Amino acid sequence: MSQALAALYAQHLEQLTQEADAALSDCGFDRLLIAAGTPRLRFLDDQAPPFAASPHFLRWLPLTAAPGSWIVHEPGRRPRLVFLQPRDYWHVVPEDPQGCWVEHFDIVTVADEHAARVELERLLGERSAIVGEDGAAGSDLAPNNPPALLARLHWSRACKTPYEITLMRAASRIAARGHRAAAQAFAGGASEFEIHLAYLAASGQAECELPYANIIGVDAHGAVLHYTRLERARPAAPRSLLIDAGGQYAGYASDITRTHVAPGQDDFAALVASMEEMQQILCLGVRAGQSYPALHEEAHRLLGGVLAQHGLVRCSAEAAFEQGITRAFLPHGLGHLLGLQVHDIGGHQSGPEGGRTPPPPEHPYLRLTRTLEAGMVVTIEPGLYFIPLLLEPLRAGAASGEVDWARVEQLAPCGGIRIEDDVLCTRGDAHNLTREAFAALE
Repeated sequence: MSQALAALYAQHLEQLTQEADAALSDCGFDRLLIAAGTPRLRFLDDQAPPFAASPHFLRWLPLTAAPGSWIVHEPGRRPRLVFLQPRDYWHVVPEDPQGCWVEHFDIVTVADEHAARVELERLLGERSAIVGEDGAAGSDLAPNNPPALLARLHWSRACKTPYEITLMRAASRIAARGHRAAAQAFAGGASEFEIHLAYLAASGQAECELPYANIIGVDAHGAVLHYTRLERARPAAPRSLLIDAGGQYAGYASDITRTHVAPGQDDFAALVASMEEMQQILCLGVRAGQSYPALHEEAHRLLGGVLAQHGLVRCSAEAAFEQGITRAFLPHGLGHLLGLQVHDIGGHQSGPEGGRTPPPPEHPYLRLTRTLEAGMVVTIEPGLYFIPLLLEPLRAGAASGEVDWARVEQLAPCGGIRIEDDVLCTRGDAHNLTREAFAALE
């Protein structure tokens, strides 16, 4: 860790400590215990999925591979790390803690879960908030996950510190390398599976290290929003590629989508260009004080213009919006909070005390209903898809005559379009972390 990043981490930890102290005081607790979590075996099996540490744990420490470990924070005292380093010849044992963060923690190394529980019970008091998954350390130390305290922690987590933003920039650079290689593989006629392998190799990630499963859809597969099948056969004459793939660095994620077009698909290429112009306009709208649901609604108004411009509808842009036509082509939300989780928690939260602000009924899949604040990182990912399941009701409905169905059928084999950037909200102009990462490759 560089000196600059070490200084940012120290500031981050100080802010995190202040937030935790305030949450403990407000909720009547004396100390906070946070479990990293443990691998869970699959049903009737002796194997577990790849371990993923709790985001609450990772916000304090960049230890992504320390299962069974715990953080203990008590106001006025140095935080403590109970570090599980088992004596084991079946698995790779976690290395001794290292990095500039070590100097900020009292570290107790234990050899097994029983020793960890003994150490934790020594520190435990009657008014302890224990955050973690059920069974994190046995029934004698069960997490209580106080809702009021978690609400405060989730609310503050939405606004990233400069340290966190630095890690997210690194995650963006990892993904950008993968996306560039994927585009080259598609241009060379590769299969979806081969594009996936090219992405992994260029980004330097194993599948288990990805922040989410890669979505790599050629042609009509791009109309399946979470397509993850990965065809092994090479397409005979590919038209388009939709790739949604991210990177992960020290637990922090990037989330990037691009749509690529094969030569000869001029109409679809023009549609993609218009969607990118639209997406960049929406990225410029990311600033403190902006209602995210209002930005989502603006995306639908702009999409109406794209549909009209390219002859997909016969009506005006406003009429396409007002009649709900745009919702058949863009069924998902404009984006979401991003950070330690790809869909970072708290997107529907009403305030630091909790509560829920649901998405509007006409846009039920909108993941973020908050007003944007400086420090939030959000995705901006408008789309335009040709999804039969959604177009069939439109064709049978009152607005059917407003759609040029011959034009829709002409473009439908290309599947769909999604362009997604990760954008940092500030009090001034937004910082597009994704575009910065791609620019650094040039």
